[in-house]
Parts: sequence; structure tokens; C-alpha cells
Amino acid sequence: MKYRGAVYTWLMTGCVMVLMMVVVGGITRLTQSGLSMVRWEPIVGTLPPLTAEKWQQEFEAYQATPEFEVYNSHFSLADFKKIYFWEYVHRLLGRIVGLVFIFPALFFWLKGAFNARMKRQVIIIFFGGLFQGVLGWYMVMSGLVDQPHVSHFRLAAHLSTALTLAAYIFWVSLEWKPFKTVEAEGVRRLGVGLMVILGIQIVYGAFVAGLKAGKMYNTFPKMGKNWFPTELGAAFDIHGVLAVVDNGIPIQLIHRYLAYLVVIGVVWIWWKIRSAYPKLRFAGNLLLGLVTLQFLLGVFTLVYAVPVSLGVLHQLGAALLLLGLVYLIKKTSMAKAAG
Repeated sequence: MKYRGAVYTWLMTGCVMVLMMVVVGGITRLTQSGLSMVRWEPIVGTLPPLTAEKWQQEFEAYQATPEFEVYNSHFSLADFKKIYFWEYVHRLLGRIVGLVFIFPALFFWLKGAFNARMKRQVIIIFFGGLFQGVLGWYMVMSGLVDQPHVSHFRLAAHLSTALTLAAYIFWVSLEWKPFKTVEAEGVRRLGVGLMVILGIQIVYGAFVAGLKAGKMYNTFPKMGKNWFPTELGAAFDIHGVLAVVDNGIPIQLIHRYLAYLVVIGVVWIWWKIRSAYPKLRFAGNLLLGLVTLQFLLGVFTLVYAVPVSLGVLHQLGAALLLLGLVYLIKKTSMAKAAG
């Protein structure tokens, strides 16, 4: 294909930048910065406040929000500037990602580098990124009206779509970097099944973050003194069956045990590869290493009650594990298509 190397570099750059967005988004959330900018101004908002008067206007707008009234009424303008910084960087990076995607895409399109399939993929990526930006503002809106925090459902949707976009860009980029595939239908099916479980786990990780459930039961492997918390029954009494998506106690429980399931799934794939598919050993070893790192990060993040550094690394670890799984599936699924 024409411009093969350049297109691959462009796509991988886009994937890395989306992951950077995820990291900065994690920092924004963990530093309680996400509700500091109360307006969505895609064009005008590119520049930060540049005068004392503009800063005061921004601060006054924030002072009218539930978060300021409930949690941060003691804030000075200097305090406000600290949280404003991360949200501004997050939004600015989103704009930069858009520019990095659009202009090279137009160049490659006009130069005839894309076939019909790639044109469809580019359109999907474009609208995926656009949807992600709109969804981000929709998430922020949930914390500006009645409650001093964003909806954990909207947070989960925002994170999930960001990681889905990164995974899709990575998937597409692999088509521009030929590598040998392996006939391993059993491994591929396991990989697809595990991706479903990992997707659910990522959603529950976002629920944990949105409800601050990571600050509950900061012990491992038990939740307090028990494998199942004694307050579990009360959670279901209050919320009914919806407790599994709307109460921090069962949500942390589910997130913990899904982690075990993900680890078991990776080990199962790794063992199957090790015994029958030597050409897939790099992908299998990569997955095993990533899931080990991610599990340990999860444990330390929990035990230390979600410090910013560990919380961000844990979120990044989930993204890298997802991409490792995409790589494994791509290594096997293409062999079937060739047949």
C-alpha cells in the first residue's frame, strides 16, 4: 500500500495520544479537577484565561456549581487555578488529538493512500473521536446541576469509549504493519471471550472510580475481615438488584473477582499458546506480563486507598492489557481470513 510506513506511524501516534488522554483524564479525576471548567467551548476555549478579569469570571462561574458549594467553598483563586490546570490540559489535548488525526487523514485520502475499507475505518475513527468529545461534556454536565460529582454511569461510558477508540485505532494500524499470523482458532475464541470479560471489568473499574469505592475496604485479599463484606446485604436492601451497578460495596466486590477471572483467562491462553503455538509465544508472554503488572497495580492502588500515581498507572495498565489482547486476536484472526 502507498504511504504504508507513514500511515502506520500516524495511526500509532493517534493511539498513543488517545492513551495520553486517558492518563490525563485519570489525573483530572483523581485530583478532583474535572468540574472546574463549567462551559464547553470547543473553539473559544482553546486559550486559557489570560487576564485577572478572565480568571475571576471563571472562578465565579465555578463558585455557582454544587462541587464548590459542597466541597470547595474554602477555595481561593489560587486553589481554583490548580484544579483548572488539569481539566484545561485534558481538553487541550483532546483538541490536539483531533488536529493530529484530521490533517494527515485528509492528506493521505487526497493522495489516494486509502482503499475503500480504510476510508470507512477513517470515518469511524473520526466520528468515534467526535462522539468521545461530546460524551465527555455530557459527563461533566451531570456534575454541574444537582450533584457535586459526575454520574458514574457517564464516567464509565466516557472511559469505555476512549479505550474502545484506542483499541480500534491500534487494530487498524496493525493492518499497515504486516506480520505473520498463526492458525489458532481456539486461542482466538479465548481471546475474544476474555476481551468481553475485560470490557466488563473496565466498566466496573470506572464504577469504582466514579463512586469512590476504591476507598472502601482497603485490605487484600479479603474485604475487611471477610471474603464477602457484611454490609453486602444492606446494600441490596437499599438498592435492590440495582446495587450491582449503583452501590460501591457490591461494585468493589465484583471488580475484585472479575480481576481474578481476567488473570485466570490470561493464564489459560498463555498455557495453551505455550503448549501448542510457539509462534504466538511473544503475544502470550506479553499478555501474561501485562496482567501480572495490572493485578499488582490494582492491589497496591486498593491497599493505599487510591493515590493519584497508582490510580493513573492502574488505569493505564487496563488500557495496555486491552491493546495486548487486541494484538493477540489480530495475530490469529487474520490467519482465518486468509484461509
